[in-house]
Amino acid sequence: MAGPLGAVIGFALGLLEYRLMSAVVIGALRRTDRSQTAAEKDDYERRIRILRAVLVVMTIGLMPVLGFVIGRTLFG
Repeated sequence: MAGPLGAVIGFALGLLEYRLMSAVVIGALRRTDRSQTAAEKDDYERRIRILRAVLVVMTIGLMPVLGFVIGRTLFG
């Protein structure tokens, strides 16, 4: 039971971490946007979407796995 519980805790922590990191990083990127044309703005937003997807995979995707492994190793 420790593995699934660790995965749930890892998911919650990963979700929290994603929300905090994406707010700070993406907010800073949007403030420093120096796009002049609509094409540059679209490219900049596309890169932000890619960054957001990477953050989702790294935090929400990886943390439950890590939580499962830690819970299973330490407590189960």
